[in-house]
Amino acid sequence: MRKLMAITAAVLAGSASAQSANFDGETEGFLGTNVTVTGVTIWDVNQNSGINPDGSTFGPGDYGDQVVIEDANLLANDFPEVSPDNVLSFGGSFINGDNLTINLMSQVFMSPKTTVNYFAADLFYYENGPWGGIEVIVEGQAGGVPVVTQTFVISDLGGRDNVTHRRVELSGVSFDTVRIYSEMPDGTETVFATVMDNVTFESPVTCVADTNGDGVLSPADFSAWIAAFNAMSPACDQNGDSVCSPADFSAWIANYNAGC
Repeated sequence: MRKLMAITAAVLAGSASAQSANFDGETEGFLGTNVTVTGVTIWDVNQNSGINPDGSTFGPGDYGDQVVIEDANLLANDFPEVSPDNVLSFGGSFINGDNLTINLMSQVFMSPKTTVNYFAADLFYYENGPWGGIEVIVEGQAGGVPVVTQTFVISDLGGRDNVTHRRVELSGVSFDTVRIYSEMPDGTETVFATVMDNVTFESPVTCVADTNGDGVLSPADFSAWIAAFNAMSPACDQNGDSVCSPADFSAWIANYNAGC
């Protein structure tokens, strides 16, 4: 208890828990229609309908429904952002070895193990040619409802299409799923040609001893814990057993002394 009372206020460091997938531990080929890689679940590939850049239509599964691992060593020669050896692709085809297939994708869903407040991924995609003017949408959803988006329009500089790179990110709110898809200028869903690497989801780690949530560890948190105990509120549970009991007092002391 002396140690507890002697500790002066400490500013919380503010760390985060991350789930990342660079796919380098996977074997090149088809993984299936619903797969989990290092805690990131990927599903519902190309299961929507829309208009192709040439004006024809497509339906669910027309471009394949597989999550695909592609060898990316040739791509890494031009783009240092690639984490060799593999990238994530989508659809119904791949070529063994160093040859890289950049498939058409109309949509993909990805989800971590828990609610997060940050997502990032590297997209390598074709620009110009038939792809110019298509808007790519990265959408964070909470319970199936869109809550945050990042968009960009694929460049249309004329001439032959070529591969380029963009890092996409979502942050600022909590979400549990990411959908990536694309639209024509009139808002009709369409396809674009892409592969993906370095997928990251992050969730904040809270400091349970900071019972009053002011971002500072101080004796005021003891009074806040007593209030939480009396009210049987969630902040009382310091040992993670989902029960508010006298044992949480000892756990709060240990958490406080451990710092954040």
